[in-house]
Amino acid sequence: MEPEEGRTPRKRRAILAAATEVFLSHGYLGASMDEVAAKAGVSKQTVYKQFENKERLFSEIVLGTSDQLLDGLQQAYADTLEGAADAREALRALAHRLLQSLTADSVLQLRRLVIAEADRFPEVCGAWFNTGFEKSLEALGQALSRLSDRGLLKRLDDPTLAAYQFAGLVMYKPMNRAMFAGTRQRPKPGELEKLADQAAEVFLAAYGLEGAAR
Repeated sequence: MEPEEGRTPRKRRAILAAATEVFLSHGYLGASMDEVAAKAGVSKQTVYKQFENKERLFSEIVLGTSDQLLDGLQQAYADTLEGAADAREALRALAHRLLQSLTADSVLQLRRLVIAEADRFPEVCGAWFNTGFEKSLEALGQALSRLSDRGLLKRLDDPTLAAYQFAGLVMYKPMNRAMFAGTRQRPKPGELEKLADQAAEVFLAAYGLEGAAR
C-alpha cells in the first residue's frame, strides 16, 4: 500500500486541477464542491480537509496560477531578449511569444474569472495582478533596460512604463476582444503575426535608435 504522505500531495494536485476546471467553466458562484470532488476522484470531505472552504480553494488556484504566469513570461523574456543582437527581431520574437501564450484559452478564461470576482475577493484578485502581471512587466522593463545598456535601444527613463507600453501594443486588441466576445472568437489567420510585427515597429518608433537598420 502506498504511504499516506505519498497520496496526499497527489490528491491535492488532483483537487487543484479539478477545481481550476470547475471554476473556469462555472465561475465562483456556480462552482460546486461536489463537482470538484467528483472530478478529482476524492470525497468532498477530502476537499474540505485540504482546503477548508470554497474561498480558500479559489485563492489557492488564483495565486498558484499567478506564479506560473510569472515564470512563463520571465522565460519568454530570457529566450528572446537576453543576448539579442538586433532589437527589432528580438521584440518581434517576444511579441509573437506573448500573443501565443496570453491568448491561450486557459489564460483568457482565468483572466475573465479574476476580473469577475475582483470585487468579491479584492485581496486575492489584486494579488494575482500584483504578483503576476505587474511583476512580469517590471521584469520586462529590466530586460529592456539591458537592451538599452547594450546600445540597442534609447535610454529608458521609466523601464516599467516602457514595458507596459510594449505589452499594450501587443495585447490590447486580442485581449479585449476575447474578454467581450469570448474565447471562441479566435483571431483571423495571420492576424497575430501582423499585430506582433507592428507592435515592435511602433515601440521602436519611440525607443529605437535613429538610423537603426530595418
